Parts: sequence; C-alpha cells; structure tokens
Amino acid sequence: MEEIRMRARAKINLTLDVTGKREDGYHLLRMVMQNVALYDDVMIRRRQEAGIVLTSNLPWLPCDERNLAWRAARLMQEEFGLTEGVEIHIQKRIPVAAGLAGGSTDCAAVLVGMKRLFGLRVSQKKLEELGLRLGADVPYCIRRGTVLAEGIGEILTDINPQCPPFFVVLAKPNVSVSTKSVYQKLKLDEIRNHPDTEGMLAAIVAQDHQAICKKMGNVLENVTIPDYPIIAALKERLLELGAENAMMSGSGPTVFGLFLDEKQAKKAAKKVQREFSLKEVVTTRTFCPARSGQKRKERGKQYGETDNCIK
Repeated sequence: MEEIRMRARAKINLTLDVTGKREDGYHLLRMVMQNVALYDDVMIRRRQEAGIVLTSNLPWLPCDERNLAWRAARLMQEEFGLTEGVEIHIQKRIPVAAGLAGGSTDCAAVLVGMKRLFGLRVSQKKLEELGLRLGADVPYCIRRGTVLAEGIGEILTDINPQCPPFFVVLAKPNVSVSTKSVYQKLKLDEIRNHPDTEGMLAAIVAQDHQAICKKMGNVLENVTIPDYPIIAALKERLLELGAENAMMSGSGPTVFGLFLDEKQAKKAAKKVQREFSLKEVVTTRTFCPARSGQKRKERGKQYGETDNCIK
C-alpha cells in the first residue's frame, strides 16, 4: 500500500463536566462525547525521502511541528523506527479552533492511517496511549462514537447502544476562544449546576431522544458565554427555530442544535447564518461507527452512512 485516505470526524459534547483539578494543573473531566458526520479528508502517502511533508487547503494553517497531524507522524516514525518519510494532505472541512476537535481528529487519523499504511502491529489501546501524548481529545478521536470520557479525557468507556440519530446544526460565531484561558478562568467552587451525566447515559441507553436533549449540559458555558454573549443568542435562536436543545461544544465557540427533522435543521442553519452574519454554519448528523458484534450495514442504514471506520 502506497497511499491511504482517512475521514477524520468532528465531535460534539453532549455533556461536559469538570469535577476537580490535578496537582499538575490539568482539570478532571466527565463528559459524554459524540461524533458527527462532518469530516476532514486526510491523505497519507509513503515517500522514500525521510521526513514529513504536510499540506492543507487552508494556506494559513501551520504545516510544521505546530500542527498535531505533523507531530503524530513524527511520533509514529520515532516509536516504530520508520525510515521512510510521509506526505500528508489535509482537506479541512471542520471549522478550526471551534470546540469540535478538528486538530485532534486529524491527529488521530494520521496515527491510525500510518498504522495501516505501514502494516504496524499495534493495538488500539497503544494508539490511544500514543495519542494522549499529543492531546487529551486524541484518544477519543481514535475510539470514536458515543463514549464516556473521564480523567483528563483518556479514560474511555464505550456506551452501548450508541446515541440514536439526530440532525445537527453547527454554528461557529466569528470569534476566537482560547481553551487554555477558559479553563484558567473556570472557578470550580462557583459551579452550581453540574450536568446529569448518569441521566444522559440512561437516556442514551433507552434511545430516548427527548431525554437526551433535556440532559445536555456544559459547565464551560459559565466562562465562555459572559465573554461572548453571541453564544447565548445563538442557542436561543436555534431553540426558536425548532432545535430540541442547543449548547456550546467543548470550550466553544461553536454552538450546536439537535433536530429530529432534516428540513427544519437546514432551514434553521440558513436563518442563523444570515441573521448572525456567520461564516461557518454546517448541517450534519450524528455518526456512530459499527462496534464489535454489530453488522456494519445495519449501522450504516440507521445513520445514512456506509463508512464505519476512519477512512
């Protein structure tokens, strides 16, 4: 095999709770993570010359060691003694710096892709451990689907059955949010309303769309919304336009709304894009890969999706 193409999926957080802080400064999290169908195309090609050549359709995107995908390739070369170089091209579709794990999922795609491209004997658990060296969201982006993430994001528990299908509107305000700054501003002793994570897990297992939406919650909104009121305004407008619920994803600034009707979701997306003069609004759907013991065709039919791997 000389070349492999991967689909690196974006994620949203159905719940995001911060339960404490470690001595090293990392926050302890408890969150339910969920993929959506929106993806970046990641092409990886072998090259005889040593080194890493990374390109992207976004001319301003860093294509050196500042990019997680580049660092993932270097880590795989060092960890497995690969002497061949690689050429990587990332066709970005996921909004950048949006709370959707765009950088982390590209990183995960490179880790998985290089394993397959070079025929490496490495378990998923080992790949997740390698991914954690690069970022807290990377292990989830390797695992994918509906997952309970704990610790700093590295303790992953698959949720079965996975989240039932929703249509999803992703609306990114025209602002930049620093994840590091959000966590620095978060005051744990002032959090009064924590998400009902157990209730969310029960709702997913019961495949109860309404209960899932009612249990959504993100404590980081307490920090980000006061600084960026447009996030609250977007949430309110999506609800007015028929979303079952709406919430900020991750540390923001992207707001997502969950819909049961595709036409209603697309109509809402057009309206918020026009009304808020947004550059990046996407209508997509939840995505869950097939898991052990489940027929891929059945999963694909339920989610309108035939590809069930990072491909």
